[in-house]
Amino acid sequence: MVETLQDKGVVVTGAGGGIGAALARRFAAEGARVVVNDLDGAKAKAVADEVDGIAVPGDASGIVPEATEALGGTVDVYCANAGLGSGGTEAAPEEVWAAAWDVNVMAHVRAAHALLPGWLERGGGRFVSTVSAAGLLTMIGAAPYSVTKHGAYAFAEWLSLTYRHRGIKVHAICPQGVRTDMLAATGSAGDLVLTPTAIEPDDVATALFAGMAEDRFLILPHPEVDAYYQARAATPDKWLTGMNHIQQKWEATQR
Repeated sequence: MVETLQDKGVVVTGAGGGIGAALARRFAAEGARVVVNDLDGAKAKAVADEVDGIAVPGDASGIVPEATEALGGTVDVYCANAGLGSGGTEAAPEEVWAAAWDVNVMAHVRAAHALLPGWLERGGGRFVSTVSAAGLLTMIGAAPYSVTKHGAYAFAEWLSLTYRHRGIKVHAICPQGVRTDMLAATGSAGDLVLTPTAIEPDDVATALFAGMAEDRFLILPHPEVDAYYQARAATPDKWLTGMNHIQQKWEATQR
């Protein structure tokens, strides 16, 4: 069972809408003091006002010092939720690849680097990484997103295996389609693969809290992803052939 969150300091990045806003609302409902971060300051403030939290707008990569100060010196839970849903192939511009890597992976690395000394000294802390099922599987039409989300998942795994005996708890949330602006931006590929089974942001928050109560690393708001992930590991060629069929189906819609 998850420990009480009453008066705990929680930071949620990318929380001006979508999954991040849902997480901020849920943590606040549990009694936590919540820092709401978003690049869009107006959106961050709107959610912060709603949850009686504190808006800390700006780049998620560098907010730990300001968020820590806003919470009175202690961050208990950090939700690395901000992300870029960058589409494209191997031919996507270098700057698209670089931005996806910076936001989807390095922002998590920088936050952990800033938080871990204090957490290790205290013997506790919780790092929540919003990854995506694309980090376990892949996503057609979105090489930068798929590759960097694999990186985000790998980093979350590494944090967990390295520090769990020292009181650090890590969770990787890996949903498929969620009804957010990011899903809307995926276009025809998202319409084919993600939209039919899309869930609400609140469903993701519910799945996270269930996973925290059970102290589970991998959080799957879409339970079917478990079977897909096992199939990918057990029979990779069969799984890749199936995914290629979906790729071909999508290509046919582009003609």
